Amino acid sequence: MKDEKKFRKAQFSFIFCSMIVYAFFYLTRKNLSMAMPGMLEEKVISTYAVGTMLSLHGILYGLSRFVNGFWADRLNGRIFMTVGLALSALMNFCFGCTSVSLLFAIFWILNGWTQGMGFPPCAKMLTHWIHPKELATKMSIWNTSHSFGAVMALGLCSLLLGLGFGWRWCFYVPAALALAVAVFCFFKVKDSPTEAGVEELEIEGKEVKREMKSGVTTKDRMRLVFTNKVIWMVAIANFFVYIIRFGFLDWGPTFLKQFKNIPVSKGGLMIIAFELAAVIGTIFAGWATDRWFRGRGVRTCVFCMLFAALFAFGFWFLPQGAPIWQATALLMGAGFCIYGPQALIGIIVANQATNEAAAMANGFAGIMGYLSTLVSGIGIAFMKETFGWGAALFAIAAMALVGMVIMLFAWNARANGYKNA
Repeated sequence: MKDEKKFRKAQFSFIFCSMIVYAFFYLTRKNLSMAMPGMLEEKVISTYAVGTMLSLHGILYGLSRFVNGFWADRLNGRIFMTVGLALSALMNFCFGCTSVSLLFAIFWILNGWTQGMGFPPCAKMLTHWIHPKELATKMSIWNTSHSFGAVMALGLCSLLLGLGFGWRWCFYVPAALALAVAVFCFFKVKDSPTEAGVEELEIEGKEVKREMKSGVTTKDRMRLVFTNKVIWMVAIANFFVYIIRFGFLDWGPTFLKQFKNIPVSKGGLMIIAFELAAVIGTIFAGWATDRWFRGRGVRTCVFCMLFAALFAFGFWFLPQGAPIWQATALLMGAGFCIYGPQALIGIIVANQATNEAAAMANGFAGIMGYLSTLVSGIGIAFMKETFGWGAALFAIAAMALVGMVIMLFAWNARANGYKNA
């Protein structure tokens, strides 16, 4: 590369700006978990209705990521993200304005679709900006935007509720902020090095890549994704990764209040600690993948999920009345471990599918992951109402072990699929 310094500067700008934008996708998605206790207390919605809404939101989000993965590989990622975030802001504002269960469901399910317009273009753009040899480390850093967005949602909503604004403001304020960031996205995020005025990356197997570029079709992309056994195994394991992740993130403040008698304000802080530990865990997982496993992210995922299960079971075994710091430490351990696989799965499938089909591959892994909301949404609501929170938490922890076993089937996978493209 002729001007590496100029490229690195543009690369840093892209990673930083796209992280900011994607964090605000999370702000307009994870604000619901803080509003839920207030909504349930006011009886504007029931536990089953919330669980059903979470499940349908997740399924449509996963479907959106899958469908938009097809489009994101073809269209400008900057514009795609801008439109998605602006529409999500609109859905949040509408959600805060209603008091009817059916409308709650409609607006939140539609928000699931608009949220699915965020990650697929990012997956495509990241593979154009970052070399496969650096992708695990740098994309893991990028993936901390998930946690920063969730921390922002939990912190902002905790502040608003603490000041007495009521649960509706958990949607109004994020909507206004997200709309402003959508404008920022349009002007600051660059779809590719070419759009930023710098040279494209040179990747091993470039002669193959050039041939594909000249006439790559949707059929070619589908072959790269759906004939790859590693992508299938990782996508199925993603189903179980998301159960434990969303089990804690979506229901955290609620079960801490109802099961551990911890006030929503303190419960929100504990989930913030969970997310902050996830930031460190995500970066560590990416570094460990490149440093110890030479880009083979599947192997990192196996160890992460094993320890995530151990921490989750530890939280389940924790007796009533145990000090809050012990519960917080176990939650942080689970967060540190489970977010590594969450980040690495996107990297694994992107590398396996190459940058020609990275968005489609992530869309496929995404729909498998978000089908998990059938369990983490209505499934947990059913378990809680029928057997209590203890049974629900045990089921969440057990899912991590199942996912680990599935990952073991892809243990010998190569770091990327460029040579087979």
